[in-house]
Amino acid sequence: MKLQITSFLTFQENNAEEAMNFYVDLFDSSKVIDIHRYGKEGPGKEGSVMKAEFELNGKQFICSDSFIKHKWTFTPAISNWVECKNEKELETLYSKLSENGFVMMPLDNYGFSRKFTWVADKFGISWQLNLQ
Repeated sequence: MKLQITSFLTFQENNAEEAMNFYVDLFDSSKVIDIHRYGKEGPGKEGSVMKAEFELNGKQFICSDSFIKHKWTFTPAISNWVECKNEKELETLYSKLSENGFVMMPLDNYGFSRKFTWVADKFGISWQLNLQ
């Protein structure tokens, strides 16, 4: 059996499901696979995401709502790299991912790419969008 490595996103504002649905709606060939929720017995807020599995264009992710408030959050040191098919796709993703987020590198030609941007979305997840 091949070793499976999957990105795991830990949300601390009870917004894992909102983020997951945002990403699934944003990327083609994406879907929610499974959601397990906390019940009345806890330890997380009832109905929040204990563990959810989803795919973005065939790449598997897992997310959860942490019932423990950690001293850390998401960092741009780990990001999702997206090779865009065309300029329209890049600009659409840029617009939606940067809305209420933070642009770390504006859309531009940085020499290594014809058009590139690096953004953190409204949930704090970092995305590098590239067009060769």
